Amino acid sequence: MLARAFRPQRLSELIGQDALVRTLTQAFASGRIAHAFLLSGIRGVGKTTVARIIARGLNCTGPDGHGGPTVEPCGLCPSCRAIAEERSFDVIETDAASHTGKDDIQEIIEGVQYAPAASRFKVYIFDEVHMLSEKAWNSLLKTVEEPPPHVKFIFATTEVRKVPVTVVSRCQRFDLRRVETEVLARHLRRICEQEHIRADERALALIARAGQGSVRDALSLLDQAATAGAGHVEVTDVEAMLGLADRSRLFELFEHILRGEPGPAVALFGELWARGADPAALARDLLDLVYGLTRMLLGDASTLESFGLDAAGLERARRIAGELSHPRLQRLWQMLLRGLGDIGLAPDPRAAGEMLLVRLACVSDLPPPAELVQMLRGETRPSRQATTPVGRDLFDGLQGSPPEGGRRAPEKGSGEAEAGPKRSPPRDLRELVRLLQEVGEPFLAAAVRQRVHPIRFEPGRMEFALSPGPVQDLPNRLSAVLERAVGGRWVVVVGHDRSRPTLAEEEQAERQARLEAVRADPIVRQALATFPGARIVEVEPLGESQDKRTGEG
Repeated sequence: MLARAFRPQRLSELIGQDALVRTLTQAFASGRIAHAFLLSGIRGVGKTTVARIIARGLNCTGPDGHGGPTVEPCGLCPSCRAIAEERSFDVIETDAASHTGKDDIQEIIEGVQYAPAASRFKVYIFDEVHMLSEKAWNSLLKTVEEPPPHVKFIFATTEVRKVPVTVVSRCQRFDLRRVETEVLARHLRRICEQEHIRADERALALIARAGQGSVRDALSLLDQAATAGAGHVEVTDVEAMLGLADRSRLFELFEHILRGEPGPAVALFGELWARGADPAALARDLLDLVYGLTRMLLGDASTLESFGLDAAGLERARRIAGELSHPRLQRLWQMLLRGLGDIGLAPDPRAAGEMLLVRLACVSDLPPPAELVQMLRGETRPSRQATTPVGRDLFDGLQGSPPEGGRRAPEKGSGEAEAGPKRSPPRDLRELVRLLQEVGEPFLAAAVRQRVHPIRFEPGRMEFALSPGPVQDLPNRLSAVLERAVGGRWVVVVGHDRSRPTLAEEEQAERQARLEAVRADPIVRQALATFPGARIVEVEPLGESQDKRTGEG
């Protein structure tokens, strides 16, 4: 397999780990070699490979048998050959996942006191060391802190946070980084040239991205793709192997989302599903696309260049990026992240994928939250209208309930509002509140009802005092709405006299008076005494038509 055939034998052959190579090279050159190393990183990034290179370098004697420790082991001396063939008695590899107990560690501690059989150092390599039990760590801790001069420890783990800090502090720690996609793609290209594999550059870019920084994973995928294609690695074969959507179809799907077209988006998703596309992989592709477009807006197109796009695809991406804003991309990013989690939890991944696309399309053109808050306060209007009926319905729901008749009043500044029939001017606060509700200003109506203490009210002019509240710039907003709905210029003056109650306070006082009047009625008092625990919740005055029908006042 390619992952084993091209495993690095020297530090200089490592890719993407420049800091580790530089530090270890200087340590070996100066003779300041640590007694314990801790290597952490994701799977397949090279932890065990580095551990074996260090073990060989510590014991290498060179072709002439007189060499010292080196980061470039010769591979020819008896020690190098024995370690490479896994028959050295002095390099002991232990799988900590299957040897987790105190007794397993006790055997190692007993062997530490004996000198190497045929090498310079006795090297203990622990893979997945975070799996050791607490008792095992306690047994090993003192030996790791002060090992004999002829002993070296190398720990490898994918979960460094699970390693006790008392152990981490006694080791020289190296965090192996994920290999960048571009570096990994170049490495795959070199291997293809050596193995005489014909591979498309875009196919290698897709494999490198799918490897997610893991060299071993990427090489395994390349091996699989080369085997399936009989020595040819093509984009279409890689997409089918990875369950990815065709790049052009992915852009088409994304454009349906941006245009607010849930029907075409779901139909295209069905076609991709029939061809073997995985919903979770598709969501990840859309996440990568959103990230790449964001980077392109920031002036860096390298992310999308590694996305497996040709020149036409990059030009299409630039055109799409030019039509987007950062807030809109951030909203898509967050929704896709949430949707990816839903796909993993849903019993039917296809249904979860379709619902995600519908959700994305329905809110694709809603204004960003900051602008939406301003719109609800009446401080601004949308920079663009929602392109789908669903999007408009959602925005209408945020604005408030539609007026009677099932239609919303025209938006501010629209031609219909300017040309519509004018209403009668309000004569008091109650008529003003009713007018505001009719013209589609429920939040403004609520603010007037809760906060306004009337002082003077006459046609074209009103004066009132204000209680504190959330709606800002209430006088100017009232003046603008009245001029549009009634006509003429309205002067709104804010005073300081709060002696008169607000409409809400008046209604509360009227309600309380009704309750007190009913409680004083003898029949009601007798009913309350007959039913212990009963209470009067509300008193509703009978309408005029009811009075006539029942004959009661």
